[in-house]
Amino acid sequence: MKHSLLIFSLLIFSFTTPAQQIPAYSAEDIIAHTSGKDTIYIINFWATWCAPCVHELPEFNTLQKYYEGKRVKVLLVSLDFKEDYPGKLARFLQMKNIMPEVVWLSDTNPNTFIPKIDNSWQGSIPATLIVAPGKQFKKFMEGTVTAKKIRKIADPLLH
Repeated sequence: MKHSLLIFSLLIFSFTTPAQQIPAYSAEDIIAHTSGKDTIYIINFWATWCAPCVHELPEFNTLQKYYEGKRVKVLLVSLDFKEDYPGKLARFLQMKNIMPEVVWLSDTNPNTFIPKIDNSWQGSIPATLIVAPGKQFKKFMEGTVTAKKIRKIADPLLH
C-alpha cells in the first residue's frame, strides 16, 4: 500500500510540474539569443555543484516574477558538467522550481568562451551579466547578487 501511494504521488507530481526543456548553447548562441535591441537581459552563469550559485537562484525567480510582462528576460546559463546534462540538471531545476529560462553552455574550454562573454571575467561563478543592446549597456559582476542589486541596475534601463 505504501509503495502504491508513493508511485501515485510521483505520477501526480510528474504530471503537474512541467519539465523545462534545456537547450545546449555555445557562447555565440548565448550572445545571439541576448541581442534583441528592445530587451534588457539578465544572464546568470551558475552550476548545480556551486553552493553560492544554488543559494542565489531564488533571486532570479524573484526577478522573473518582478519583470513579467516587461522588456526584461532572465536567462540562467548552466556550466554543469557534460555528464550531468540534461538528466541531473533537469531534475535539479524541477526540484528547485526554477522559473527563468535555462540553457546549458556546451563550450568546454573556458579560455575560449570566457572572453566571448566578458573580458573582465576571471572565470569564477556565480557571475551575472546585464545587457541592454539597444542602449549599448553592459555590466558584468562576479560573485553572488541579489534581486535588489539587479533591479537597481536594470530598472533605470527600462525608461
